[in-house]
Amino acid sequence: MTRYLAVDLGDRRTGTASGDDQTGFVSPGDVLEVPIGPRLVERLVRSAEEADAGEIVLGLPVNMDGSEGQRAKLSRTFAAELATATGRPVHLQDERLTSFAAEGHLARTGRTHREKKKRRDALAAAELLRDFLESAGEAAETVRPGGDGGG
Repeated sequence: MTRYLAVDLGDRRTGTASGDDQTGFVSPGDVLEVPIGPRLVERLVRSAEEADAGEIVLGLPVNMDGSEGQRAKLSRTFAAELATATGRPVHLQDERLTSFAAEGHLARTGRTHREKKKRRDALAAAELLRDFLESAGEAAETVRPGGDGGG
């Protein structure tokens, strides 16, 4: 069994979720209100340890036409930093429509706009991990500690 930490990377807020490939159960985690940078990497190292995650799944923002822009490059760079800092493989998973799915879940909750905003990123991370597990762990790419991409 492998436990995973999923990360929905944002400029100011980053959502997390955890789950495993045996039960397929996914649980939304925290929303870290830390900008992208070394402090966020430190927080995610801690989150991976707390979740007992052996591997990390990071959202890769791919355009609807399948192309990659600046955000995808940023995510790839961040994945390499995270792999090095955690010593864990980081799988890049296409995150198209994960925020849309999270919005759909939130629409039925009766929460206020402010409450929804606070949970949205964690729910998007949970959707990301569900997609990854449903694809049998076939991510677009895997960045391994030490810098060798593959996948």
